[in-house]
Amino acid sequence: MYKGNYTNRIVNFCAILILVLISSTCLNPFAPEYKEGEPLENLLGNPTTISGFYTRFQNAYKLRDTTLYGPLIHPEFTFTYRNPDQNVDVSWGRVEELMSTSRLFQYSREIDLTWNNVIVELTNGLGTEAQIIRRFDLIVSLEGSDVLRTDGSANFVLQRTDTLQPWKLIRWRDQSDL
Repeated sequence: MYKGNYTNRIVNFCAILILVLISSTCLNPFAPEYKEGEPLENLLGNPTTISGFYTRFQNAYKLRDTTLYGPLIHPEFTFTYRNPDQNVDVSWGRVEELMSTSRLFQYSREIDLTWNNVIVELTNGLGTEAQIIRRFDLIVSLEGSDVLRTDGSANFVLQRTDTLQPWKLIRWRDQSDL
């Protein structure tokens, strides 16, 4: 009786020890470990880098998501394009840009924006302003079967207060080939 009691205690102790070890090393795939930083940075782009800014911009269009697009636009933003019929430049500010982009996102079925080669990339010595002229292709599928296609160059001026902050688009001159 003494040996059985002792054996039962050892078996119970080992069983408890095994359970503690197993439970402390189990990984729950539905609750991965917490990581510092923005969780979608790799997927959506890190706007503190110029390439990450373009990735975030492209994904905002692809996902048709104004919550991704809006933070990329500087409070003093100006958009300019050339109206060839009237031979004048037409400009608007941030509010009009966000409203027109929101309507584009709302009334399109799919948007495919592809950034191509960089023609010009100039940055100031402080890393707080950059001018990038870059080619792009844009395909917008509207409700129904209408598809709009354009390509051209986007002349962007990006700004930020310091190198730790995300880039924001302050001036955009559209040089589309319509």
